[in-house]
Amino acid sequence: MPFATERSEGFMTKADVPSKPPAKAASGPTQTVTRVGLAEAVYRRVGLSRKESASLVEMVLDEMTDHLAMGETVKLSSFGSFVVRDKGERIGRNPKTGVEVPIMQRRVLVFKASNVLKAHMNGEAIPEDDL
Repeated sequence: MPFATERSEGFMTKADVPSKPPAKAASGPTQTVTRVGLAEAVYRRVGLSRKESASLVEMVLDEMTDHLAMGETVKLSSFGSFVVRDKGERIGRNPKTGVEVPIMQRRVLVFKASNVLKAHMNGEAIPEDDL
């Protein structure tokens, strides 16, 4: 349900929201954004050809991938940041057998959503200083 500043029929205040989110309703299949879908959106909104739109999407993703592979942070204003983190070697445990297993050091990719994206997802007003 959407949030409202005043109590009205069919609306909840933030205080009414349960601390644990309800189970996801079976409302049909969810959609996934794909490279093809992004290229199609560029085609419709910008007016480039489909081939040029697909090429543009690939260039942007390649550029992001290259910078992340070098360990650099990719920050997209009003969207979020992709950060590469190095995790050290540690000892893990096989949950079935209980046997200790070494987990090698590795690099992981972390996404941190911006406040603007979080507010947009939750239907909240976006603070002007975050724009």
